[in-house]
Amino acid sequence: MKPARLALFGAALASSVVAAVALAAPEGSPDNASPIYGVTIPEGYRQWPFIAPAHETDPLNELRVVVGNPTAIKAYQDGTLPFPDGTILVKLAWKHVQSTEFEPAYVPGAATTVQVMVKDSKRYADTGGWGFGRFIDGKPVDQAQHETCFACHEARVKDHDYVFTRFAP
Repeated sequence: MKPARLALFGAALASSVVAAVALAAPEGSPDNASPIYGVTIPEGYRQWPFIAPAHETDPLNELRVVVGNPTAIKAYQDGTLPFPDGTILVKLAWKHVQSTEFEPAYVPGAATTVQVMVKDSKRYADTGGWGFGRFIDGKPVDQAQHETCFACHEARVKDHDYVFTRFAP
């Protein structure tokens, strides 16, 4: 993706964070905690700073944006690894659809998931210090899907404190 398109893509996704009301959940509710980790959708995450956009191709075909709490943003800005306890990353995802106004562009379509990573090295010691949550329509997905979270992060990004997302310049 060319730099100008990437910037336009990032700006569109960041503005879509506010507009993606379809993914809103009863924030912080224990009834909506993820299985295994007990992670919930954090309050106020839609106002958190933008970390990076992402574009997932086949088979998911999603546009994604990652936002972070102040602890996450400071760690990214300072280049701190491992991330400190209290870091929270939230990834929002939508199906991508071709823009009707500008054919080369893609825009968010139907919301797919909200994914949350919470750093607590004591509580989640067995999974690199991270707890995971994946939510569809504000409700946690089943346990089987959560069992795959850490395995994928461990296999691919262990040397980056199990985090895929890099800070967008």
